[in-house]
Amino acid sequence: MTRIILNADDFGLTSGVNQSILELHRGGVLSSATLMATPDHMKAAAAASQTHPGLGVGCHVVLVDGKPALPHATIPALALPSEDFRPTLGGFVRDLMWGRIPEAQIEIEAIAQIRLLQAVGIHVTHLDTHKHTHMFPRVLRPLLRAALVCGVHAIRNPFEPDWALRATPHAPTLRRMQVSLLRTQRREFEKLVEQAGMATTSGAIGVLATGTLNTESLQALLAAMPPGTWEFVCHPGYFDKDLSNIKTRLRESRPIEHAAMLETIPQFLSEHSATRLIHFGQLQEHIA
Repeated sequence: MTRIILNADDFGLTSGVNQSILELHRGGVLSSATLMATPDHMKAAAAASQTHPGLGVGCHVVLVDGKPALPHATIPALALPSEDFRPTLGGFVRDLMWGRIPEAQIEIEAIAQIRLLQAVGIHVTHLDTHKHTHMFPRVLRPLLRAALVCGVHAIRNPFEPDWALRATPHAPTLRRMQVSLLRTQRREFEKLVEQAGMATTSGAIGVLATGTLNTESLQALLAAMPPGTWEFVCHPGYFDKDLSNIKTRLRESRPIEHAAMLETIPQFLSEHSATRLIHFGQLQEHIA
């Protein structure tokens, strides 16, 4: 049997992203979303999710390109004096590899973000990270500790399998090289997750296609999907004023993803009755 988690990242980022995610869930297109703890639209997203009990909601832990939950004085190596995180993934990874970001600060910040969601009534189904920073062991280890402290028992496997990379032929060359290089961290990820007793999937699909996902590429990914338990990672949304005021490369691509999913997912599920749509909160029972 094939099991798929259709998960939208960046829940809470803007009102247009929130609207898109909720519409897609009502349309049977999304089973899961990961909520960001510190954006202005987090509480609205959390409140709306309470009226959609079938939508699993995880925590999209942000450690780069965003605002922390804790003050700079508490996490001085992780957050900048401006009270923001490092703006780029490259700068974060450089300092992480040089040992300039203590795991203890990552752990307490992750706990703070999870607790913010739990405080507004979210049953956190799983964790993932903005820009997939937890593929690095120096982030994964403290994130797993934070998850266990907060009673969260599932985490995204951010590594895209070979079959999905082959099914995404039109991705930019630079992004393909980045995704391929980062897959060297996969074995350590699997070992640490198993040691922590956390549930995860066989891999994530759609990571390489981020920013370029459309109907054609989505159909190709779904057609190539073998039996297993997979997460499809997406970033739908409406391009509104809120989004135009945020520093992100994912603007015009969000409504394209929204439309592609509405066009493709319902038909795919109707034609593949053996494919089960689940969320991370159901992951352990389905794997068992």
